[in-house]
Parts: sequence; C-alpha cells; structure tokens
Amino acid sequence: MNEALANALVALKKNRFDVYYAENREEAREIALELIPEGASCAVGGSATLDQLGLLADLRSGKYRFIDRYDFASQEEREEKLRLGLMTDVFLMSSNAVTEDGLLYNVDGRGNRIGALAHGPKSVIVIAGRNKIVPTLADAVIRVKTVAAPLNAKRLNCGTYCQEKGHCLSVDQGCAENMTAGCASRRRICSKFSVEGMQFIPHRIKVILVDDDLGF
Repeated sequence: MNEALANALVALKKNRFDVYYAENREEAREIALELIPEGASCAVGGSATLDQLGLLADLRSGKYRFIDRYDFASQEEREEKLRLGLMTDVFLMSSNAVTEDGLLYNVDGRGNRIGALAHGPKSVIVIAGRNKIVPTLADAVIRVKTVAAPLNAKRLNCGTYCQEKGHCLSVDQGCAENMTAGCASRRRICSKFSVEGMQFIPHRIKVILVDDDLGF
C-alpha cells in the first residue's frame, strides 16, 4: 500500500466514512457485492470503474432490482430512470478524486451522481482506484480538469475544449484551481461540483479504495 492510499484510508475514517481496502479489482468487486443485500433496489452513476470491475453484469444478474440507466427506449424513460435512481436502497459510483485528507470530490454535468451521493439512496458505495488519490482539494480540482474531464469528454464525444486540447481552458487561462472556471460550451460536462467531507449520517457512504488504477 502506498503512502497516499494509506493516508486517505485514515482520513476518510476520521471523516466518518465506512472505509474498505481492496488489494486488487476482484477483491473490490467482492467487497461491493457483500455490501448489497440480495433483492435490494440498485442504481449506478456513470462510471468506467464499475464497468472495469464487472459490477454492471452482477447488477443485471437478477439478484437485485436494478434500475438500468443504460437500458431505455426514449429520452423520457432515461430521465425517469435517473430520477428513480435517487431513491434506491443502494447507489454505486466512483469518485473523480479522493484527497489524502479525507474528501471526495466530484464533478457532474446533469448532477444525478452527486445528487445521489449527497442525499437520497439509503446506502452509497463509492469505489476508487489509487490513481484518483491526490494530496489536497486543489489537486482534486486540477485532476478533474487535466485527466477526468478530458477523457470523459472524449468518451462522450462532447466536442469541448478539453476534448481537443487534453485539458480544461482554465489551465491555459492560468486559473486551473478555480473550481468552476472553464469553457462556455453547451456540451460542457463540468457544471455541478460536490465536496463530501465529515459525514452526518453514520454508515451511509461506504468507500472502497483499490490498490490498482481504475477509471478516469
């Protein structure tokens, strides 16, 4: 276990998250499934990490009442499923960054993911690889602007500045640490920002830190 991961584990516990350490991807998947009661209603936030762990296939196995955001016949059905996901027994997601002083930093376009993290689902399981651990909140903001947002914009083909240049416009403007600064594109995916610190409701948010690189 590297020092950054060890620091994050300790700090998250101090902030009253339920914290789990996984040595590898398979162990992370096993821990997550142990935290989901059979028959529970479940939903997910958009996440390359969950896909890499194979958890979407597990949720579609029939053991759970999975509200599948990826299975829809119309935009109206998709929006309804995203709303229903905010009231599930269990919501699974990753985090754009985890700081060594125990914060979860996330940036959304629509906001269903950080909405669920903040309030709604009875239990939230956050799975993050060691590549997402950064020293401070300022580093978390920069990580999103130089790593997570450009790669997600490319994945979604947003046609934004960060997709083209590989970093946010705010980097070139010299204000990368400004959380909200960036381009004015209508397809910008950085429109809502969330910092989770000391937890008000005990045991609601579970964080699984994985000693492997996962997601963006």
